Amino acid sequence: MNSLDWIQWPAMLVTVLAAWLIGSQRARRRMIGFWCFILSNILWIVWGWPAHAYALITLQICLFGLNLRGFRKNFKGHRDQQP
Repeated sequence: MNSLDWIQWPAMLVTVLAAWLIGSQRARRRMIGFWCFILSNILWIVWGWPAHAYALITLQICLFGLNLRGFRKNFKGHRDQQP
């Protein structure tokens, strides 16, 4: 058993939390959701590297880019709605 195997559980929990927050109608919660998704991307990469899970790592890198895009779009929309 790899010493980093325990990381998969927090990664899974953070991913589920992020998905929950992204579904919010409140921009602040969505922003937190994108931060959680970015954290989960990093955790999955840390877990996947010693496991040689290169497809998972590639997926997380792609999702990281999409999460940054979503964060920027949500930030811009949130900023435009401010009085």
